[in-house]
Amino acid sequence: MKLLNVAVVLDCEKDIQQAISEHGVLEELDGETTGYAILSHRWASEVSYQEMIGLMKMEEQERKEVVHRDGYQNIIIKSCEQAMKDGYKWLWIDTCCIDKRSSAELSEAIKAMYRWYQIAQVCYAYLNDVDKSVFPTKIERKFAKSNGWSEWFIRGWTLQELIAPTRVEFFDKDWVPIGNKRRFAPS
Repeated sequence: MKLLNVAVVLDCEKDIQQAISEHGVLEELDGETTGYAILSHRWASEVSYQEMIGLMKMEEQERKEVVHRDGYQNIIIKSCEQAMKDGYKWLWIDTCCIDKRSSAELSEAIKAMYRWYQIAQVCYAYLNDVDKSVFPTKIERKFAKSNGWSEWFIRGWTLQELIAPTRVEFFDKDWVPIGNKRRFAPS
């Protein structure tokens, strides 16, 4: 599996003129023996694998467009900051850690994803439409287009992302912690 090197991503964010190479930002590692955090989120204006490894090869205008996307700032940077804060060197994010140009890699990732969530040390569940530091525990009018719940709860993929990991930490749209799986679903 390809994992983001959290320190390299954050160092490059501080000095965007540093060269980002595929071998610096993303590394092929054994998830069974490497401790890592993993992200569960709703897709928005995402940054792809190709964009992530090619960031410094882009023309300045294209690079600015990528780094100003919500998918770069709120997904990649904020989850890397959380992983660093929690002591993790590696992070997996589906949108930028899978080379979707390769049907073999995409197929392998889809088959392995449950296991990747299961063996991660922590899963960060980013609820981009929750704007207060309180976990949504009842149907709310503000989520009318998703049957009263945060959109994260109605995505099919998030079921495995909730069930597989031992530890799931939930965050609101500002990356403020709002609870964890153990607290909300005691065994």
